[in-house]
Amino acid sequence: MCGIVGVLGQHEAAPILVEALKRLEYRGYDSAGIATINDKSLDRRRAIGKLVNLSDLLVHEPLAGKAGIGHTRWATHGAPNVNNAHPHRTAGVAVVHNGIIENFRELRAFLADNGLAYETDTDTETVALLAQYFLNQGHPPLEAANKTIQKLEGAYALCFLFDGEDDLLIAARKGSPLAIGHGDGEMFVGSDAIALSPMTDQITYLEEGDWAVVTRTSLEIRDADGAVVDRPVKTIQIDASSADKGGYKHFMAKEIAEQPTVLQGALAHYINADGTDVVLPEGGLDFAQIERMTMVACGTAYYACMVAKYWFEQVAGIPVEIDVASEFRYREPPVTKGTVALFVSQSGETADTLAALRYMKGKAAKIMSVVNVPESSIARESDLALPILAGNEIGVASTKAFTCQLTTLAILALKAAKDRNAIDDATLAQRLGALRALPGIFNQALAIETKTASVARALSEARDILFLGRGAMYPIAHEGALKLKEISYIHAEAYASGELKHGPIALVDKHVPVVVMAPRDKLFEKTVSNMQEVMARDGQVLLITDQKGADEAAMGVWDTIIMPEVDDFLAPILYAVPAQLLAYHTAIAKGTDVDQPRNLAKSVTVE
Repeated sequence: MCGIVGVLGQHEAAPILVEALKRLEYRGYDSAGIATINDKSLDRRRAIGKLVNLSDLLVHEPLAGKAGIGHTRWATHGAPNVNNAHPHRTAGVAVVHNGIIENFRELRAFLADNGLAYETDTDTETVALLAQYFLNQGHPPLEAANKTIQKLEGAYALCFLFDGEDDLLIAARKGSPLAIGHGDGEMFVGSDAIALSPMTDQITYLEEGDWAVVTRTSLEIRDADGAVVDRPVKTIQIDASSADKGGYKHFMAKEIAEQPTVLQGALAHYINADGTDVVLPEGGLDFAQIERMTMVACGTAYYACMVAKYWFEQVAGIPVEIDVASEFRYREPPVTKGTVALFVSQSGETADTLAALRYMKGKAAKIMSVVNVPESSIARESDLALPILAGNEIGVASTKAFTCQLTTLAILALKAAKDRNAIDDATLAQRLGALRALPGIFNQALAIETKTASVARALSEARDILFLGRGAMYPIAHEGALKLKEISYIHAEAYASGELKHGPIALVDKHVPVVVMAPRDKLFEKTVSNMQEVMARDGQVLLITDQKGADEAAMGVWDTIIMPEVDDFLAPILYAVPAQLLAYHTAIAKGTDVDQPRNLAKSVTVE
């Protein structure tokens, strides 16, 4: 959520800042702004809505200067309006901020007592006013920023720009990611490497508690204790094509279509050349020593954990507990000896998931993570981090990251089963062979798009939609409902098919479509029985199944989407495709913003 950019450049900063902010649009935002130093004087421009509004404003009210900061805001404290938009500024300083300042009320009272009044509803304005307070006390900018940072409680990534200082940025992070980019006589600050990639491929990631003094020719980083520290400069490789739509109407459409390719890459990373064994990164895990697992995640990643629970318990025989990250540490769960904690996050910066990981430090036998960003906080703080290799995912609604998470977890479950002698070498090779065939089956599955688009036009008229599934398809029903809610704004709920008659069937009538995720597996007949209960009450059933399932059970349903046949073990991965396409085309039919749905952010870095 939110995006930060800072520039100390050789060229005009405003267009560079706006272009960098465009690369952060995927995070979600509702206002944007920039501030620059020109002739030693600080000025800013802000606008609500999309970045095009800020660009239009800059045409009529340009900002000169080669030093500046920019921000896309996702509203937390205060409504999304120009007054609350970042950067926040006083006479002497401008500030951009991701996160939440938890003690802003106490600081606000202190500042008011000292004659510094608020003009906005935000917690961030506290930071600017506090820095101004220390400037008024005679402290130079570096000391004013440091003293301000020391007073803050909560989560933040910050960048300060001081009046009269066109060769200085102060950056700090606690709980929210921040990176420094190195150029030739230029330096940059960004929420992530994507924003900085057009300017540089040399990146230094700030670690928890770090704050940095940045000039065009130098970088000094201090840790939370104030000691000067060295952080490595890393060369990043970001495919420039990942930041454009590649001919697709939306990033989401592109990322759905990319799934066969990225799955192929993930499979090649974790399965040896002859397809007989699983290869984990150095420092891997012997699951024979593991008594149980705890999996923690948020949103779509949580549903990936729900699927993985079936795999680890059924195939590997390991008891698994799954938790929503935002609740996990607050119930203070006891952790038994021999427990492995596994955390799943696309960004690797999800605030609740990171906090849950830190709760388990020193309690779990090992901390593992499944992430898409190898340099993320969750990856760095894990004993073993498994990259999903999905590439940059720009659309807010996760698609290719979800299927890569599932694929990585499936491989891990097979590794666990082999370690525990729950399967033999022949069975492992057979399952890995089925996995290696999955990208080709995905290509076949994407052919349902035309049919799905037709069905989605009808679904777009509904106010409420139910999703049903049994076994490992139950989490995929949840994922289908979540996707639909996220981007079409239609109310949708998911239930285990067998739970229908325990309450939810009261919702069923001819106006409520019911989407049934049901490959022809060992639970198919039970799912069909539940489906018949829906149809007996005039429910409109959309059956998503394979040809065998359609031949047996399609009579009387409203419509059918036929999927390729796939190994039962892998069906949850494949059936993510119709869930994604239904949501996408329903959103298209409703005319909503597919890639940047209202109120949502790609990476949730505040609690």
